[in-house]
Amino acid sequence: MTTVRRIGWSGLLIAVVLGWSVRPSLFTRRDPNEGVLAERLRAPSGSHWFGTDELGRDLYARVVHGAGLSLSAAALAVGIALVSGALLGVVAGSAGGWTDDAVMRVVDMLLAVPHFLLSLAIITILGFGTVNVAVAVGLSATASFARMTRGEVLRVRRAAYVEAATVAGTGRATTLARHILPNAARPVLALSSLELGNAILAMAALSFLGFAAPPPAADWGSLVAAGRDYLEVAWWMTTVPGLAIVVSVIAANQLGRRLADRGGRR
Repeated sequence: MTTVRRIGWSGLLIAVVLGWSVRPSLFTRRDPNEGVLAERLRAPSGSHWFGTDELGRDLYARVVHGAGLSLSAAALAVGIALVSGALLGVVAGSAGGWTDDAVMRVVDMLLAVPHFLLSLAIITILGFGTVNVAVAVGLSATASFARMTRGEVLRVRRAAYVEAATVAGTGRATTLARHILPNAARPVLALSSLELGNAILAMAALSFLGFAAPPPAADWGSLVAAGRDYLEVAWWMTTVPGLAIVVSVIAANQLGRRLADRGGRR
């Protein structure tokens, strides 16, 4: 019970979704793309927990298998944003001067554009597909990581132990690697968890619009899109994958806030 309290419900939900992503066969033995027309549009029941779709495919299996595609794409987007944003933030925060000014002016311009619109603009350049959409979502979130990383680098640079290391003659690169980056990393990693929720939502929205994986791919956004034509007769086709998106986003955000709070207390 103590472990459960420490992890929280958000961590448990993320663990379940990760389990779906890594080993979906442990949660369902059904083929997500195999349908039985005689069982099309069946409501949720004991034999089909989440019901079936217009082709008689088990929706629970499609949601479970879709977690892998949805979460891996969101993780790729966050990874791109983390690496590129952290690099810009470290350069700006450690170099200072005109370099800092130039980088932060670009960051400010990117932050002035809504992430979703920026993602759409990048997709028009890269083209459709899950990987391209993930890259677009990641690049659109780069500025947030850059600003956060720069702020943390500047904060740690003013710490007494960093100034002591500088006075002692420690090289700039050594001070950065040994003292600044490790102590600036925790808030940035907490932001990664928060951005994971945003990336899941953005990937689902762009997939809903048809920019990501084509059928019969079962990512959550495409599942919601597939069910919109059957809302009156099969509400579960849209509601269930939509709930999977909402619950995952809320859990990721809650987990990120818990990590941020723990980092702040330390």
